[in-house]
Amino acid sequence: MSPTNNRLEHDLLGDKAVPADAYYGIQTQRALENFAISGVNLQLFPTFIRALAEVKLAAALANHELGSLSDEKTEAIGRACREIRDGALHEHFVVDLIQGGAGTSTNMNANEVIANRALELMGYKKGEYQYCHPNNDVNQSQSTNDVYPTALKIALIKMKEPLLEELQLLIDSMRNKAREFEHVIKIGRTQLQDAVPISLGQSFEAYAVTLEEEIDRLNNNADLFLEINMGGTAIGTGINTSPQYARLVEKHLREVTGLPVVKSRNLIEATQDTGAFIMFSSAVKRLAIKLSKICNDLRLLSSGPRAGFNEINLPPRQPGSSIMPGKVNPVIPEVVNQIAFQVMGNDLTVNLAVEAGQLELNAFEPIMAASLFESIKLLRNGMNTLRLRCIDGITANEEQCRKYVHQSISIITLLQPVLGYATCSELSQEALAKGESVYDLVLEKGLLEKTELDRLLAPENMIGPQL
Repeated sequence: MSPTNNRLEHDLLGDKAVPADAYYGIQTQRALENFAISGVNLQLFPTFIRALAEVKLAAALANHELGSLSDEKTEAIGRACREIRDGALHEHFVVDLIQGGAGTSTNMNANEVIANRALELMGYKKGEYQYCHPNNDVNQSQSTNDVYPTALKIALIKMKEPLLEELQLLIDSMRNKAREFEHVIKIGRTQLQDAVPISLGQSFEAYAVTLEEEIDRLNNNADLFLEINMGGTAIGTGINTSPQYARLVEKHLREVTGLPVVKSRNLIEATQDTGAFIMFSSAVKRLAIKLSKICNDLRLLSSGPRAGFNEINLPPRQPGSSIMPGKVNPVIPEVVNQIAFQVMGNDLTVNLAVEAGQLELNAFEPIMAASLFESIKLLRNGMNTLRLRCIDGITANEEQCRKYVHQSISIITLLQPVLGYATCSELSQEALAKGESVYDLVLEKGLLEKTELDRLLAPENMIGPQL
């Protein structure tokens, strides 16, 4: 880097060159050098950047109301924060999500970008921090230890919304298939053995309902993020703040974000407790597990086409083998299964990170953020792909479904209320031994008249209460 392309900044460790056109400063530059870890940096998550800007804006407004931040600085910092909230300067949020320091590099990245943009707005050059300082002014009355978790919580609440939108679209797609397949009777299975009949529509309605449950779980667990520790600063004692600051920053954060955030009743506890991340991560994991189970079912039901269940057809998306001509694999369910595995691993990471907190702070919130952000992104993309590339195009092999029902020994269950459990058990064993159908065996033994047997085994009687 030539001298003409950089500016020199100073911190407690000494001097360092920073790119002249960068809005970030020396501490961000050090983080770039120290934390070349995942290649996944802040600018890939604009919702988090906007949340950081909203927290900084609320803090500036609170400090101004208290008289500790001048009109000029408040105006410039506020405008810079609003610009970032609207999408500007995100390319200057460059630090890796995974970092040491409990998120200090992320907080300082935000402080420096906001300070340097504020300096520009005030008519000064980047780096002239005597006029607007990243720590003294932008970070006034704050610590990474209240800024980072608060911004992270706000970001996760807002990231939840597009996740739920995608989930609802998938639920709607399942419901469409439930209506389309309501007349298709198939054999149900428990423990991979023949059970009693069910309609294919009932199966898809069950998928819709089980996914619908996750909307409430995600909403309820995300509500835990509304409790914030702003005003606690370093360890929750509120050092370096006015006694009125915590109440004021809560008020301004409500206005800035539109969220009903509330100050924790004990800021010391709130600064060290990260239990809300466990709860939300568990809800994300639960959704992933349910999606994976559904995809397992889809792979089984579409298996074959000659030596499997072959009850449904998944839309073919690509050739399935480099050596076996004509083979088509269930690639869309498979990729969603793999997403679920990753999400489950991320949930374990969150749990380990929460457990690893010590004394007055948990230093491992950055890996919680990275894990949750990845899980949400994967699930959004996965549900979109599952809906558009698989569910919407599923068709039923009605004749195959009907054949399995008629051949199944398990339909003897429908006759149990009339013939009794013992007789039905004997009939099922005999049908298996002789290779005959239950239907033919009952008629052959004269146990029921054909009209009565047909009534009992009518498709509409197979899939609901009849007694």
